[in-house]
Formats: sequence, structure tokens, C-alpha cells
Amino acid sequence: MMLQSNITELDTFVANAVDGHKYLQKLSRHDRAELMYTIASHIEALGEELILTAQEETNLPQARLNGEKARTIHQWRLYADVTASGVLLDARIDNGEGKNDIRKYNVGLGPVVVFGASNFPFAFSTAGGDTASAIGAGCSVIYKEHSAHPRTSRIMAKAIYDALQAFGAPNSVFGYISGSSHEVGQTLVAHPNVKAVAFTGSYQGGMALFKIGANRPEPIPVFAEMGSLNPVIALPAYVIANKENFAKEYIASLTLGCGQFCTNPGLLFLVKNEDSEHLKQFLKEELAAVSVNHMLHAGIRKSYDAAIQLLNATKEATVVGQSSADSEFPSAIVYTVSAEDFVANKQLQEEVFGPCGIIVECDSINQMEETIATLGGQLTITFAATKDDVQANSSLIELVKDKCGRLLFNGMPTGVEVVYAMQHGGIFPSSTDSRFTSVGPDAMKRFLRPISFQNWPDDLLPVELQNANSTQIERIENNKRILP
Repeated sequence: MMLQSNITELDTFVANAVDGHKYLQKLSRHDRAELMYTIASHIEALGEELILTAQEETNLPQARLNGEKARTIHQWRLYADVTASGVLLDARIDNGEGKNDIRKYNVGLGPVVVFGASNFPFAFSTAGGDTASAIGAGCSVIYKEHSAHPRTSRIMAKAIYDALQAFGAPNSVFGYISGSSHEVGQTLVAHPNVKAVAFTGSYQGGMALFKIGANRPEPIPVFAEMGSLNPVIALPAYVIANKENFAKEYIASLTLGCGQFCTNPGLLFLVKNEDSEHLKQFLKEELAAVSVNHMLHAGIRKSYDAAIQLLNATKEATVVGQSSADSEFPSAIVYTVSAEDFVANKQLQEEVFGPCGIIVECDSINQMEETIATLGGQLTITFAATKDDVQANSSLIELVKDKCGRLLFNGMPTGVEVVYAMQHGGIFPSSTDSRFTSVGPDAMKRFLRPISFQNWPDDLLPVELQNANSTQIERIENNKRILP
């Protein structure tokens, strides 16, 4: 069910999605998981055309695209496994001490609008984690094509439609809208039969959709991931012992994928001293040796170049080092600013989407803590630290916990694993709801709601809430955890 951007046809399109949601709600969770396995297999069967088309549209290397394809297939199969297990139903039964027999579990919200991301043409786009988690939750999907890779998206969409046909499911489970019209996207979010939205992109785009969702007659959740500075906080004892290796790790992470990751480490906090000066020299040497690739598309390159021009014109920012640049490839670059100037100049606190980092030099740990306290919420914050560093700076650690969704001890934040424990969502403004993740099986929780059944005859209850527990799911019964 594909639609060229056409406002007049949206009512019919969304009505089909309502039918698709009803279909998924009637499927057993095992059948829904089987549908997801089928979609994964059809994506896996896509051959060279997918990779070459994506490479042409995004400038991403084939190795990266093959890895991302494998991640996408893994997401569908993992989320299918979790769907089949029933663990996200959160089944609860209370029929002991209370006067009433009350039972509760989770059901899908309804049709979900998914907006694709520019930087992940597979894993965060047509058949990406948002689509997989919505279908896993029992919600139909309306996907709004991203203008950065339309041909890639349509290849993926065809794989989904082929899988639906092979399974025997209606096309209404997944709807695809092509074209770059912002009006269509806004109208979808405002449509009364749409029940949730998933978005990955800019702060401006995410907040525009969030406000539409919040101001509807029936407000709906808009789960928007909107970017992050992902600070790295390098503490003194660690810097003394790891200057050269840390410089290699930081520049490798900063330039990975030409810096076009939402977890790109755009800020580096240091205590200014002789060791930090040595570290900056190592960073300069790494930058001089690094090579960067094409950016995803001309629009992103234009925005990056404009941001670098602004930073170059900012008197408070001094260039530490940069890679070579020409008209074809951007330059990876690192600046340094004082903590005072960083706090005073809000432009320095804006995300630069690309291989650009800013070192914030602090006179002391106290000043570092005061400076970090002014930051908004982040997807990730990383401590480059020894255990002694951490133990000596407990108040800084506690401050940082309230600023991010994922807190790292050494290493770098780029590289988001698709596992249960992953939290890919942060404090506002990095995302609109810090309680949820867009990566890992818990991403399905975004599209679920609880419903209680009170005093219903056992044989009329959903099978997962019946006394026999014939489908063998984990439940909490009268305050006791019951395993299958």
C-alpha cells in the first residue's frame, strides 16, 4: 500500500492502517512473531541491488551498509523472539486478598507513523527498529519516506510487502508514503486515527512534530530522538596515563561515519594543565593523519560547512587541529574553548552534525561540574577515568547521571548495541521522553498500553490472562512472580 504524497488520500490511507492494526491485534503473539521472522528473511534475501543503491544514495561504504543490513535483520528476529515470549505483555493477576478479580496486560496503541532517518538507511528507516518494534507491539505502521534515500527505502518497502503476501497478511499492516512533503507528515501526526509517532532527526523537526502531537484534541506520544552533544569527560588521572591512546580513540570515534552518528562525541571536557596540553598535541597529530569520507548528501555537507564557518568566526574558539579538506571531502576539526566562554556562548552548545569536536577547558573539577550543570540532556555521557577518578568525584558522577540515558566508563559512545539493556534515548532535549529507548526490545514498550479486566469469566479473558496460562508466559500473580 504505497501512496505518493497526496493530502486528499490520507484519510483512506490511515483507515487502511486502522484495519491493519485490527488484524495484528487478532494474531496470536506467536503468529505475529512468525510474520516478523518472515519480514527478516525477505530483507536477508535482498541482494546487491540494495547495497549498491544505498551506496549511491548515501555515500556510505559497502562494508558499513552490509553491517547495517545484518543489524536490521537481527533487530527483526530479536524483537520477534521477545514478542513470542510474551514478556512485554507485563501480565498481572490479582484475585487473592482484594474483593475483585483484576487482570492486566499490554496491547498495541494503534497505527504508528514512522519517520525515517538520513544517517541509517536500513536500521532507522523503512524496515528499521521503529517499524519492527511497532509491529512487534501489534501496531500497524505508516512509514514516511526520507528524501535522502528514496530508492533504497522503496526496495526495503517491497521486501516488507512481499513478506506480508508470503505470510498471508494484508498490505494494510504497513503503509508507505513517498515524497518529501512536510505537509503530509504534519497532517499524518494530526490525524485522529494515528496513535503514536517515532522520529529520528533534528531538534527543530522533532519538536515541530511533538507540538502537533501534544496539541491535538486527543494528544498522542511523539517519540523523537533529536540529537546530542555526547560529552566525554576526561578526568586528570586517566589523562596522565592514557594521553596517546585516548587521542586515537577519540578521533576515531569523532570521525567514524564522517561524524554522522547521533552518538558522535562532540564535546570533550578537560582540566587545563600540562597533561591536557600534551593531549591536545596528540589530538592534533591524529587529526592530521585521519581521512574522512563523503557526507551522506549535499544538504548535510552544506550545513556542516556553514557550522564550521560560524565556529571559525567565533573569537572564543581556537582550532586545535584538523584533517586536510577539499571540495570533495569535509575537514575533521577540533576546537578548544574556555569553560567561561562555553557557558556564555550558546552557539558553542549546539550540535554540529559531522566530524567536529569542541574541547572545553576547565580550571578545576569544580568549574567542570558547574559547566556541565548548564548542559541540556544528552543521549550519552562518557567518563574517561580511572576508578580513583570516579571515587574522588562522586558529586560530578551524580550530576551526570541526571543528564543522560547511557553513561559510559571509558570507551567511546559510537556503536549502539541492539540488546535488552541498551538505553538509546536521553534527557530532553536529546529526546522527548527519557523513559523509553528506540534500540533494543524495550523499544516496543513505546507502542503499548495497559488494559485491565475486572471480574471477567475465565474463558472470556485473553488467553494470556486465563488461569491455565496455556501459552506459558511469565506473570505476576498475587504479588508473586510466576515463571512458565
